[in-house]
Amino acid sequence: MNTSFTYVCNDYAKWLDTLGFAASVLYNHQCYAKYFFEYLHTKKNVTALNAITQSHVYSYFEYLQQRKNKKRKGTLSTPSLNCIFAAIDKLCEYLNQMGVTAAPSPTNFRIAEDKLAAINKIQPFTIDEIKTLQSNIINTYSDAPFKQREAIHEDLKLIFALYYGCGLRRSEGYKLTANDIDFDKKTIFVQQGKNYKDRIVPMSAAVCKVVENYVYNYRNLLKLKHNRLFISTTKTMTEHLKKLQAITNCNAIQSKRLSLHILRHSIATHLLQKGMSMEQIGRFLGHSSLNTTQLYTHLI
Repeated sequence: MNTSFTYVCNDYAKWLDTLGFAASVLYNHQCYAKYFFEYLHTKKNVTALNAITQSHVYSYFEYLQQRKNKKRKGTLSTPSLNCIFAAIDKLCEYLNQMGVTAAPSPTNFRIAEDKLAAINKIQPFTIDEIKTLQSNIINTYSDAPFKQREAIHEDLKLIFALYYGCGLRRSEGYKLTANDIDFDKKTIFVQQGKNYKDRIVPMSAAVCKVVENYVYNYRNLLKLKHNRLFISTTKTMTEHLKKLQAITNCNAIQSKRLSLHILRHSIATHLLQKGMSMEQIGRFLGHSSLNTTQLYTHLI
C-alpha cells in the first residue's frame, strides 16, 4: 500500500476518534479502510485518492460478497459485510470532508439481515454440556509447564464466568478491567457495549467467586503491560476453547461450534428455559429491542 493511502488510514482513525467512536470501532474501521485501499491497488491499479470512483466502491462491495471467509467455511456473514460497508461509507464521508476531488459519496448500501434464519443456525450448549466443559478445564494442556498451564486454566475459568455466567459479548468481556468489577455489589460495569451503551451486569455468587479469585490470587501477581482483565487476546481464548472442546469425551459437545459468543447464546436459552421473563433477559444481555430477545424462543 502506498504512502498516501497509509496516511489516510491513520488520519481516518484520528477523525473517527474526534467524533467519539469507541476504540474497537476505530481499530476495525481503520483495518477495513486498509483492506479497501489494498484492493484498489492490487485489483484496480488505483494508487491516488482522486482516482477513486463510486463504481470502485460498489465493485469492492460485490467482491466482498463473493470472497471466501478466511476464518471459516463459506463467505462473509451478513453482519460482517454490513460492518465493512458502514466503515467504507464513513471513509467516503471523511474523504469528502477532507476535500478530496470527486470523492465517492456514502452508498448507504446494506444487505437485509434475516435474524431468524441466523438464530436458527445457532446450536447452544445444554447446561450439562457446559458443566462437562468446565469440569474438563483442569485436564487441558496437561503436558505444558505449570505456569503456562495455570495461565490457560485461569483464563478458561474466567471465560465461562463472564461469557456464560454474565452473558457478555466478545468485545465487552475483552475490554473489562479490574476497576469495572464491584465485588461488594456483585456487579460488572460494561462500558460502551453494543451501540455505545453502558450497562450494569449482575454476577451470581459463584461467578463473583471465580472473578475475585482470578483478580486477587492470579492476575494481580503478574506484571503486565495492559490493564485489561484477561491476560490473553480473544484469538488465543478461542484457541483455548477449541482445545478444551477437543479433550471432552462427548460427541454432542464436539459436534457443535464452541466460541465466546455461543456461550452468551447458551446462557440466554438457559435463562429462558428456567422461566426468566423476556424483559429481564433483554436487560441482562444488553439488547436494545425486545424483538432481538424474542428470537431466542426459536432455539428452544
